[in-house]
Amino acid sequence: MPSSAKWLLLQKLREHSLGEGEVQERLNRIVDEIAAFLEVEVCSIYLQHTDGTLELYATYGLNLDSVHKVMLKKGVGLVGLIAEMGAVLNIGESQNHYAFSRQPSVDEEDFHAFMGCPILKEGRILGVLTIQNRFVHPYGADIEDLLQTIAMMLSGLLTSDSLKLIIDGNGQAGKLSGAKALQGESLYNKIALGHVVLHEPRIKLTSLVSKDPEAELKLLEKALHKVTISIDALLENGGLSSVGQHRDVLEAYKMFAQDKGWIRRLREAISSGLTAQAAVGRVQNETRARLMCQSDPFFRERLHDLDDLSNRLLRELVGRTATAAGGDLPENAIIIARAMGPTELLDYNRTSLRGIVLEDAGISSHITVIARAMGISAVGGVKDIVSYVEQGDPVIVDGESGEVHIRPGKGVIKAYENKVRFQAEKAAQYKILRDVPNRTRDGQRIGLMVNMGMAMNFPHLNESGADGVGLFRTELEFMLSFEFPDRQSQVRLYREILEISKDRPVVFRTLDVGGDKLLPYMTHDHEENPAMGWRAIRMSLDRPMLFRTQVEALLEAAQGRVLYIMMPMIADAKEMAMAREKIEHKYNSLKKKGLPCPSDIRIGAMIEVPSIVWQLDQLLPLADFVSVGTNDLMQFLFAADRSNMRVAHRFDMLNISVLRVIADLVRITGEYKVPLTICGEMAGHPLEALVLLGLGVRSLSMAPAAIGPVKSAIISTDLKSLEKIVGECLEQAEGSGKIRKRVRDWCKNNNIDVG
Repeated sequence: MPSSAKWLLLQKLREHSLGEGEVQERLNRIVDEIAAFLEVEVCSIYLQHTDGTLELYATYGLNLDSVHKVMLKKGVGLVGLIAEMGAVLNIGESQNHYAFSRQPSVDEEDFHAFMGCPILKEGRILGVLTIQNRFVHPYGADIEDLLQTIAMMLSGLLTSDSLKLIIDGNGQAGKLSGAKALQGESLYNKIALGHVVLHEPRIKLTSLVSKDPEAELKLLEKALHKVTISIDALLENGGLSSVGQHRDVLEAYKMFAQDKGWIRRLREAISSGLTAQAAVGRVQNETRARLMCQSDPFFRERLHDLDDLSNRLLRELVGRTATAAGGDLPENAIIIARAMGPTELLDYNRTSLRGIVLEDAGISSHITVIARAMGISAVGGVKDIVSYVEQGDPVIVDGESGEVHIRPGKGVIKAYENKVRFQAEKAAQYKILRDVPNRTRDGQRIGLMVNMGMAMNFPHLNESGADGVGLFRTELEFMLSFEFPDRQSQVRLYREILEISKDRPVVFRTLDVGGDKLLPYMTHDHEENPAMGWRAIRMSLDRPMLFRTQVEALLEAAQGRVLYIMMPMIADAKEMAMAREKIEHKYNSLKKKGLPCPSDIRIGAMIEVPSIVWQLDQLLPLADFVSVGTNDLMQFLFAADRSNMRVAHRFDMLNISVLRVIADLVRITGEYKVPLTICGEMAGHPLEALVLLGLGVRSLSMAPAAIGPVKSAIISTDLKSLEKIVGECLEQAEGSGKIRKRVRDWCKNNNIDVG
């Protein structure tokens, strides 16, 4: 069949879909046009409901009274089988096929030849397109290719603004995929209503049929060559070791890119008359549909390889950039991504950004820290979220419950508008508490500090009524820069922060880069376990110029006031001794020369590596204060990578081992009279914060938004009674579930709101 004829048919079908009239009228015109062009006696479109049911939505040649009445379950009948397999079915005698299911109302007894093609989008079944005839033999390969091309075009039309359908239980008109609610993990308890922006935008196939297959094959070969070169460059110059799991993954990815079967299918699709980009799209859809049907996790995990590779190839073919960060954002943008590094999130325009939803990322991952610093709603661990959304879809992100509502109905929208109003009312109540002393009912003063990382967040310090900044993450501003900040630019930043904070203390944590927080202007060797690799104090001590520049900037910025500096990830007391010596040497040198310098310095250590817990007798004489980073401490205690969603839930913050470690820290630091603060995730939840107080902790540092809820719980608490219940839990060594229930029940009985 000439490609010009195919092109003409597709143009006519597109005109029908864009034309005037109701959705039903346009679908009717489409099946009529296909039947006339292919000279078939039957052409039908079945669309899939959200529950998997397939509904006869339009037909030429079958009984019109059966439209919207014939409903087939996935796997039932030939149409159901196609939906289940995600593949074309082409048979000469349909009624002898094992899956044939007679539907008396459609009057198809006289038709024998049958071909059906799945209508796929991102590997998901939207529906099935079928043709039938009275003759008894299969359709030719050219008809099969054309039907697949038509189905590909229909998938784009059915999910475009020009032809929207909801196929829900009532078959009502709206949008094809319908409203959907997905469950993830709350990363930041804020609610956002907005519109989907795909972090890696899907490539829209603007051209399907080619008049010059040879030219398209050349385009494909060129793009494949570029992709292979880019993978080779990663292998050779990406800082990868010669062996290791990550290199194995990349080698497997390269093998996928060079797979002869995959490349053959691409070439065959082009030879059938498709453009190179349409061929990649078709093969991606077909392969994805087959892999999604596999029960073996190994094959399902190859979906990411397939998608990444196909999308990379499509970007080469159409010349697109990798992410949406550089483009225009809608006013209320919700970023949707499989995974994202902290620096990638910082690339987005913060004035338009309202939320982020990730397939991967746990509550303690560093991108969560960035999201909180930016004040946007965040949910992680939402399985297959990228496959369920389209660019521009309305979406609600519930950062409290971890729910994500895609294309919500009016009832859901109204409910969330009410919830947002309720949150505003609660925030107003917390605002009233801003100047209320942080004291328990029995008069115990509790220190409440905030964690921050950007100068733009400092208005929240005043709004929260916090005592000061218990943790300022200096690395976040470094991640915003395109080059390493020199000493004077660091001085300006730190001075601005100290001026805004006025007389309240600010604890500056020295650079904690490495792991998943990479600076774009620094070279980094590949590490198998970056969270436990060359990062934080290790990098600072190995790069003395880097450390000295930051220390000098802090000393100059803090002239005339007390400077608090904290060392991250101390694993051995010797590291603390080395860092303290360097800081004191520079401080004493400034004093001797009579140069501007702080009135005093306080040097502290973060306790987040388990090894240091058994060196407290050596560490505490060297520290003016210590802060417990519960995020990393628990990650290392339980050997559970906090950014890996498969294991991020393998522990609870109220696990007895965590409570015993903290109880020991409280006791020993008390003996040495060294102030202790908890500044990790654990401090920002009212229930967990109360457990910490019950263990003897008297200073907490958290996200600004958490101050109000935690303070409300604290001022309602009788500390002696709380210490008794927590002490009993500790003595009885109960599981975290029982501890949580006992403390929650105690809070309920004492009218303490812990959420």
